Amino acid sequence: MNDFTQLGTISEQISSLGIGTWAWGDRRFWGYGTDYNISDIREAFVTTISQGINFLDTAEVYGNGLSEKIVASLVQEYGCQIVIATKFFPYPWRWRAVDFRKALLNSFKRLNIKQVHLYQIHWPFPPLPIEKWVNCLADAYEEGLVQAVGVSNYNADQLQRAHDTLSKRNIPLASNQVPYSLINRKIEKNGVVQICKERNIRIIAYSPIGQGLLTGKYSENNPPTGARRFLYSKNFLRKLPPLHEKLKEIGEAHGGKTPAQVALNWVICKDAIPIPGAKNAKQANENAGALGWRLSQEEVQVLDQMSDLLQQ
Repeated sequence: MNDFTQLGTISEQISSLGIGTWAWGDRRFWGYGTDYNISDIREAFVTTISQGINFLDTAEVYGNGLSEKIVASLVQEYGCQIVIATKFFPYPWRWRAVDFRKALLNSFKRLNIKQVHLYQIHWPFPPLPIEKWVNCLADAYEEGLVQAVGVSNYNADQLQRAHDTLSKRNIPLASNQVPYSLINRKIEKNGVVQICKERNIRIIAYSPIGQGLLTGKYSENNPPTGARRFLYSKNFLRKLPPLHEKLKEIGEAHGGKTPAQVALNWVICKDAIPIPGAKNAKQANENAGALGWRLSQEEVQVLDQMSDLLQQ
C-alpha cells in the first residue's frame, strides 16, 4: 500500500501521516522539561523517520521558537530528508508585509533552511483582513521562499476568501490545518470539508486522536491532566466508552491495532493528513502503526455513527 500522498505544490510526496511538534519545547501546555525532555523527543524523532514518516509540522509560536530549533537540530544530527511545514502567527502588532517577511526569515534561521516546504497562516486573527496575510504568502511563494502555501483554523468563508485571493495570482492553496477527529467533526458540518473538496485543498488534521481522548486512556473518573482537563465536560467523558470499545473491537479485527491507530486511520480514510504529536518513542511507534492498512468503508461508517452519538 502506498502510504505517501501529494500536498499542493511540494516537490516531493509526503507520508500519509505526519507528526505535529507542538509539544516539542512547549512547557506551559504539554510540560516539556518536566514530564519529558529532549532525549525523549530525540527517540520520538528517530522512531518516526525509521518508520518512513517524512512530514513534520511546527510553528514559530511552539515553545516560542524552541520547537523549530529542536526540529533543525534533529534533522542536522541525523542527516535525513524531511518535509517541513511551519506557520506565521498574526500577532496584533504585526501589520506590515515586512513583519511577515521578517517572521518567515526568523523561522528559516531557527530551522536552518533557505526554503520551507509549506508555510501557513496560523490563525485568521483580526485586526487585519485575511487577504493581507494571504497576499504575503503569495509574495513568498513567487519569490521561491516557500514551495507551497496553506492556512490554519480558517472557517468556510475565510477559506474561500483565501483561495480566491491566491487564485487571482494563479497560486494554489495547498491546505487548511484544523482540528479533526472522531470527537471533533465540525468541519464536516460547517462547510469546510465541502470547500476543500471543491477547490482541491487538503485537510491537515491536528489533534486527530482528540489530545489523547481516543486512546482509551481517559474517562469520567480519569480525566486528562493539565490544561486539557478544562476542555471536556464530565458528561462528554461519560459518553466515550462505547466509542472506545468499538475502536478496540475494530483494531483487534485488523491484527491488534490500538484504538489510537484506528482513530488515525479513520482520519486518513477521510482523505485528511493526520499530524498526531509524539513526545517519546512509544507514541511515535504507535502513530506509525496507523499506516500500511485501511479501514473498510463499512467500518468508517460505523465509527461515524458512534461518533455522532457523542453530540447527542
